[in-house]
Amino acid sequence: MAKKLLNITEIEDRTKVLVENLNKSTFIVDFVSLFDITKTTITRASKTASNDFIIKNKLYFRKVESQPFLALTEIDKEMSGQARKPRFIITTDFQELYAKDTQTELTLAITFDDLPAYCDFFLPWNGIEKIDYEKENPADVKAAERFTKLYDELISINPELAITETDGKSFNLFLIRVLFLLFAEDTNIISKGAFTNVIKMRTSEDGSDLNECIRKLFTVLDMPDFSRQDLESWLSDFPYVNGKLFSEPHHDLIFNKRTRQLLIEAGELLNWNEINPDILGSMIQTVANAEARSTSGMHYTSVPNIMKVIKPLFLDNLRVAYTELEERADYYIGGGDFSEDHRRKELRQLLPKLEELLTRMSSIKFLDPACGSGNFLIITYKELRRLEINILVKQREIREALNEKAVYQGELLADASKISLSQFSGIELDDFAHEVARLSLYIAEHQMNVEMEEALADVHPRLLPLREAGNIVCGNALRIDWETMLNAKEDDEVYIFGNPPYIGSKKMTLEQKKELESVICSEISSKKLDYISGWFYKATHLIYGKNAQYAFVTTNSINQGEQVSILWNVLLRYGQISFAYQSFKWNNSAAHNAGVTVTIIGFSNKIDKKRIIYSDKGESYGKNINPYLAFADDIIVSNHNDSEKLNNFPKIVFGNMPRSKYLILTNDDKNILVQRYPETEVYFKKYIGADEYINGNFRYTIWIDQDEYTKLDKIHEFHQLFENVRQERLNSKAAGTRETASTPWKFVQRGEWDEAYEKGDIEGCQAIIVPRVSSESRTYVPMGFIESDTIVSDSAMVIYNAPIWLLGILESKMHMVWLRSIGGKLKTDYRYSAGLVYNTFPLPELSDARKNMLEEAVFEMLDVREEEGGTLAELYGGANKPMNERLRQAHEKIDGIVERAYQQKPFESDEERLSVLLNLYKEMTEKEAK
Repeated sequence: MAKKLLNITEIEDRTKVLVENLNKSTFIVDFVSLFDITKTTITRASKTASNDFIIKNKLYFRKVESQPFLALTEIDKEMSGQARKPRFIITTDFQELYAKDTQTELTLAITFDDLPAYCDFFLPWNGIEKIDYEKENPADVKAAERFTKLYDELISINPELAITETDGKSFNLFLIRVLFLLFAEDTNIISKGAFTNVIKMRTSEDGSDLNECIRKLFTVLDMPDFSRQDLESWLSDFPYVNGKLFSEPHHDLIFNKRTRQLLIEAGELLNWNEINPDILGSMIQTVANAEARSTSGMHYTSVPNIMKVIKPLFLDNLRVAYTELEERADYYIGGGDFSEDHRRKELRQLLPKLEELLTRMSSIKFLDPACGSGNFLIITYKELRRLEINILVKQREIREALNEKAVYQGELLADASKISLSQFSGIELDDFAHEVARLSLYIAEHQMNVEMEEALADVHPRLLPLREAGNIVCGNALRIDWETMLNAKEDDEVYIFGNPPYIGSKKMTLEQKKELESVICSEISSKKLDYISGWFYKATHLIYGKNAQYAFVTTNSINQGEQVSILWNVLLRYGQISFAYQSFKWNNSAAHNAGVTVTIIGFSNKIDKKRIIYSDKGESYGKNINPYLAFADDIIVSNHNDSEKLNNFPKIVFGNMPRSKYLILTNDDKNILVQRYPETEVYFKKYIGADEYINGNFRYTIWIDQDEYTKLDKIHEFHQLFENVRQERLNSKAAGTRETASTPWKFVQRGEWDEAYEKGDIEGCQAIIVPRVSSESRTYVPMGFIESDTIVSDSAMVIYNAPIWLLGILESKMHMVWLRSIGGKLKTDYRYSAGLVYNTFPLPELSDARKNMLEEAVFEMLDVREEEGGTLAELYGGANKPMNERLRQAHEKIDGIVERAYQQKPFESDEERLSVLLNLYKEMTEKEAK
């Protein structure tokens, strides 16, 4: 059986036991056994160990009587010429411990008793390198894991907490308060270790009196200095916190030995000053959501992804404004070929300009109307504070160059910062998340105060008493008035941003459908729109006529398919897309990565703003970004029926729908019947859908007319089969299906197979099968010709009487770009549509010569498929497998023939392809309208 890997908190806990019950002779064996090193390897090293314990490529350990640092230096020097070194060198006298990672050159120098808190230094033994591990800050991960344990244990001994909403909110508030105190005692907001020591020193080991201790403590933390009379001495050491964090009475809880110990360990084993509030919030939020914990792991929105939203929305503009002033200041501070009077004049003019920029920043209002645990607001706050620090430092440099006194000398930092948490508003439906957001903003403020103190040495941070932590409300964003939330003046800059919920139109609850309808029903039908449309609609109307813009992360579904014509026809009346990130995976740090395909859309009511599209290839600029996120006019593709078709393609139809499992037989079932009744073989046809076609298998179906049914029904097995069909349809909830029970031999929908072959010219009819759904990870959707003895199911579409060159058009990259952009998605898979994709595909008139070239290229592609062998799924690849190289080359030949029909110059990108297609679509539709 494979060795079970311990997570970091389990390693820390067991190391703490080793340290507290120290056995010097077995310590190193016991310690390395906690990591992913086999027992056999450790046993082999033990047999040859003295004071030095060596595991090849992994460890060189030496215990010494004193001066472990010198021992480490000595071992490191001895190994300096070796090609392969052990990953870690560790030396200790059990008072101090020194270690070195020979690969990264990082070192560790700690007291031996502190080893449990530094176990993550040795995680490379578990295959977790520091560069990877820091993607999830170790402090954040460990905090989340420990709070998960505390949460689960408290729920188990306080079962009523999971029953009532009131109790649940009170419990959430308890966790938030504990988080604040743990952070506060590690960052000198309160005395070092004050909260942990109270629990450790003033409560019983069994936890029986812990609730009373916490109740007293939480009460005094909300007590101003003027009302603190006759307090117990240990309580008077805790300051007044304010900020409404402790204003509600503590809800009594049952504690035990385990929960008390978990609280103590959270204080002793974690470095809370390393916590990132922008990350911790989301991670801790999952603690209170067991379902999210089990399905997606603990995850958060990464800082780089948040920056993709806020940088182009407002941050880049502010940074450019500062950089221009900074460069001018540096130019004149550094001297140059100009007089001293001119230099001083220019520098003095820069001071009020920098102050104007800071004043502008301090008046901007921000709203995240789906703020979760506050990630977007926190990152925005921190970025503004950092820019403020730059401004203050530059002002100081200018004053020093002018020999003038800095105005901030000796002032308190709380008064020096002009950026206020009151500028930040958020709406969140989940009560716990909304409380986490408030706490995280407090923490962010303190951390930025510390950064400012480090940059401006003569100012000093002050956090307590807390002020209001922004305007974060618990409620439904589609029911709340956003303008009231913002409380912005007429000329204030306003920015709305966030990551609203992703819920498809068919997955909304009845209540969510009503919410969406109530928001947009005056202008739009909401029946086919995703839930997130409500956020776009409200934001678009809020910014109209104001100095405001917004940007949301959204599933790419609102830029594809039918939703485009429904939603964007209205939104574009009030503004335009100012920037966009084309589809990418919005990944997180979960163990089971919960990545979803998204876009980012910035929307503005200003007409002079440059348009930027970001992709994995960089950024590009254009005059207009349309709803398909391409540089083109605001062209919106709508459904076209067969009579409105823009091209001369033959009709495409849905496959055939049986509405009964009994009409579909496996190969074995069909063979048994044919062996018994050979004359019935003519009544069976192959039956395939999209999945069967792509994966190279098929089933059979009975395909007959009324007269043939009369014959077959006289055979017992067939009679029973038809009777099963009849009963199945009669039991259906759909009235239309029940009506077909009288024709149990017939598919409910027979497509147009009969019409296609009614003349009997079966061999002369080319039929193309088009899967309705195909994986997005494929460059091309596998399509092809089918024989006349094959019935296509309704999971695919069919084009009867299709010319050979048409398959080349449908398999071209131009058509794939149209499908991806216009057709929409089913989850993340391509979804083919007759009305939106096939009938609307704009194609220039093709010459006979080009059609002939296409036919030859199609035959070459089909030959490659046959010669290479395997299923289409294997040949076309997917997420974990590349496309067959010969087949790719055959497709690229088709691409070249098709694309030269549009323009002779090769296309540089899919974005350019889409732009050309949309403009041609516009020309063709305008021509049709005349």
